[in-house]
Amino acid sequence: MQKILNLFGTRPEAIKFAPVIRALEKRGDTFNAVNVISSQHTDLLHTFVTDFGIQVHHDLKVMRPNQHPSQILSSILTTLDPILCGEEPDAILVQGDTTTALAGALAGFHRKIAVGHIEAGLRSGNISSPFPEEMNRQLISRIASLHFAATQDNQQCLIQEGVDKNKIILTGNPVIDSLNSVLESTETSAKLLDNLAKYQGMRIIVLTTHRRESFGARMLENLAVLREFIGQHDDLALVFPVHPNPSVRKAAIKVFEGVPRIELIDPLNYPDFLHLLSSAWLIVSDSGGVQEEAPTLGKPLLVLRGNTERPESIQAGIAKLVGESPSRLKALLNEAIEEDSWACHVRDIPNPYGQGDAGERIVLALEQHFSP
Repeated sequence: MQKILNLFGTRPEAIKFAPVIRALEKRGDTFNAVNVISSQHTDLLHTFVTDFGIQVHHDLKVMRPNQHPSQILSSILTTLDPILCGEEPDAILVQGDTTTALAGALAGFHRKIAVGHIEAGLRSGNISSPFPEEMNRQLISRIASLHFAATQDNQQCLIQEGVDKNKIILTGNPVIDSLNSVLESTETSAKLLDNLAKYQGMRIIVLTTHRRESFGARMLENLAVLREFIGQHDDLALVFPVHPNPSVRKAAIKVFEGVPRIELIDPLNYPDFLHLLSSAWLIVSDSGGVQEEAPTLGKPLLVLRGNTERPESIQAGIAKLVGESPSRLKALLNEAIEEDSWACHVRDIPNPYGQGDAGERIVLALEQHFSP
């Protein structure tokens, strides 16, 4: 039996790890899954761990107020190493581009433990954006033994960087597994239904913004453009689940508080968040995960970023990249609302991120890696 240590610390990681952990648990005669959370996020992470029924074996509890990424990295390395010595896993799985993922890869390298990287090969082409995530994912690729690539573009990026193509497995993205499972098994909560009932018959824009590079003047300007756009169209409403980061909350209150047809709500659990996205006419977001969720739901998306490591939805015609100019956001909003615009045809476009079997594909690749 092979022992697989799954390390994650944020809400998006939990969402994408859940299908992999379920697939590992189905093969209990082959794999022993040990789940370790860093608590890089606290409230957001723990709710999702509970929602997905993930058993946590170790909690590193590294979160401190206003930590620098270097402090998070140091804390995880320090607290994870004794667990690696005690558990002696055959492999460590990490996901994406977080500081937790980088720390797990480094810790595995130091102990000569194989590292598998879920969602490998994403590249924005700019090591400063997203920061520090772009560099994190590049460094993890230098360490990993197995690279689970979501798309053919990701696969090609890794090959171009010199990664052995035999170590790259095309899997699709496990976010689709989680999304499909959640929507099939849950209903919209009464609280969210009450919020949405206020805007019955209106077209809803769902906004999410939380990335570090969006903070400050850029965020305030983007929110002001959205406020103006809602004010110009009586049949539109905006719902904004506000991230708990103080920089986000302060900007949201400053620009949106008290504005008609703009609803500021607390962060949602994953089922309600997906049901909210499902109700949207248009999604506006700087989230990487939402760039994968929107195509799965057939929803048009404006990406509030200067670049993206997920170009597939843009290439497919599902999303538009806003860039760094509030005037471009204004232009794209006006374009989307035009009769028979691109936003009206997104539902007919195939999902570029897979078919919802990534968890099974990842575990099958692990079986083949460890087979004699």
